[in-house]
Amino acid sequence: MSETSIEIESAGGSEFERIPVPGSKLKGWKSFLGMYAGEHAAGTEFMIGPLFLAAGASLKDLIFGLLIGNILAILTWRYIVAPIAVSSKLTLYYQLEKIAGKHLVKVYNVVNGVLFCFLAGAMITVSASAVGIPFDISFSVPENIFGLSTPAFSTIVVIVGLVMTVVAAAGYNTVSKFANIAAPWMIVVFAACGLSALSQMQVDSWDSLLAEWDKGVSIVQSANGKVDFGFWKIVVFSWLCNAAMHFGMADLTIMRFAKDSRAGWGPSIGMFLGHYMAWICASFMLAAQIKLTGDVSANPGALAWSAVGWTGIICVIVAGWTTANPTIYRAGLAFQSLFPANAKAYSGVILAGIIATAAGIFPSLSGKLLDFVGLYGAILGPMGGVIFVNHYLAKKMNFTQDYAEEKNTGFNVAVLLAWLIPVALGLYFIFGQGLFPAYAVIPAWIASSLLYVIIMKLQKS
Repeated sequence: MSETSIEIESAGGSEFERIPVPGSKLKGWKSFLGMYAGEHAAGTEFMIGPLFLAAGASLKDLIFGLLIGNILAILTWRYIVAPIAVSSKLTLYYQLEKIAGKHLVKVYNVVNGVLFCFLAGAMITVSASAVGIPFDISFSVPENIFGLSTPAFSTIVVIVGLVMTVVAAAGYNTVSKFANIAAPWMIVVFAACGLSALSQMQVDSWDSLLAEWDKGVSIVQSANGKVDFGFWKIVVFSWLCNAAMHFGMADLTIMRFAKDSRAGWGPSIGMFLGHYMAWICASFMLAAQIKLTGDVSANPGALAWSAVGWTGIICVIVAGWTTANPTIYRAGLAFQSLFPANAKAYSGVILAGIIATAAGIFPSLSGKLLDFVGLYGAILGPMGGVIFVNHYLAKKMNFTQDYAEEKNTGFNVAVLLAWLIPVALGLYFIFGQGLFPAYAVIPAWIASSLLYVIIMKLQKS
């Protein structure tokens, strides 16, 4: 594509959905540090952290399991996602269209976008839980997963969701700038929440901390039922809770703006300050709440209010925002392929925001994050195996790279089979045999990669 056409597309407000990102728009590593810090030291941390305690994890297992799992996640981003993103500079969705065909990729995009919207919806719920505190609007979670909370809380969810959608529709630069500004402050507040919780529990030694933690686990499990969440489950969960982003290659859409592969280290600060420090601090807040009040509910707004007051309320609002914004942005790009080619670049984002807001009205979804993030990784991750094979092995193994583009077809059956067969088996074991969803991610990714190679070789393409 000529420089002139690039300038026209950029001037039209495009996010370069169907062309490589031009050199003038590439960003240095600092942009990615802030982006990932804002996304991963954010809303999910206020929910996931307390859920570890509620699931019966020991504190020792949590500390060492998260350490190993987060290192593995960082390495996956750096050595699997970043090199492909820097090489192609294309969104996940357009890159997949070149391999799978425009008709098949629309199916995948709908699945992808809807799952991301459910995640963003949970974060809208998190922010709304804090907005309701000053107005004495409770965050009540119905037993039915698709049950509604109070009308007043649902109204807050709608308002918060609409504001987040407007920000995400403004494009990557706005999302990135917001994350860069918010991230450092949020990280400090997370640390303050953890320290405040320790003070509330009157912890003065490692042994006293372990004792309070074990008491909290015992009380919450006596109320909600016994659950086992051991060391290796923590490792796998922390590694693969973002599997859709790294193994599934969704972050090609973000890292395509990188100048070089060093941007793959960008998630480091988000992992260790968000998925390590913030998760642990958030879990301390629930332990403190149980000690002080006996309340075992993981209400993000109430936990932060109890720990650090108004600062906590503001932090929960912003934290949910900085997770939902890039998630809605990703989902919007997935939905963009459903619109005509001349549609505005923000059309998909607006659709994603509406769906995410609708999902946020159902508070029970936010309490299922330990299972949900593994489930969407198991569904979306295997397609990343197809992209990996296409990038690294197609030419070496003598089959067509970017098959759909080269053969001018809208539907690559090899991709469909390589994706659906592992996903179907994974869903069977998850829902039929009770497998922890995150455990299905790696087997499904490997199976998808192998199947794509086999099928492409068999059809001698």
